[in-house]
Amino acid sequence: QVQLVESGGGLVQTGGSLRLSCAASGSIFSISAMAWYRQAPGKQRELVARITSGGSTDYADSVKGRFTISRDNANKTVYLQMNSLKPEDTAVYFCNLYASIVRRYWGQGTQVTVSS
Repeated sequence: QVQLVESGGGLVQTGGSLRLSCAASGSIFSISAMAWYRQAPGKQRELVARITSGGSTDYADSVKGRFTISRDNANKTVYLQMNSLKPEDTAVYFCNLYASIVRRYWGQGTQVTVSS
């Protein structure tokens, strides 16, 4: 069984930075794609960034150039470095592990609030 535990959220001013971490349990981390999603109040959950098992990355247009996703397979952790934060980045951020269509897991989420 896989468990994902996010940390690093909080309150930050516009222009500030935060780094989110997601620690995974289980044995499939290194062969899985990892992603960060976010969900703002009243909105659908959206993909923010993802990284394949081989390290390829892609980002939502709204965060390109400001956010960076990375992974540490030895420590089974994925990170999201968020710089130049904007109020519209305010959301609950969720970590996702994708190993196959039937092996997909979510973390509990961490709140990010950007004040103007």
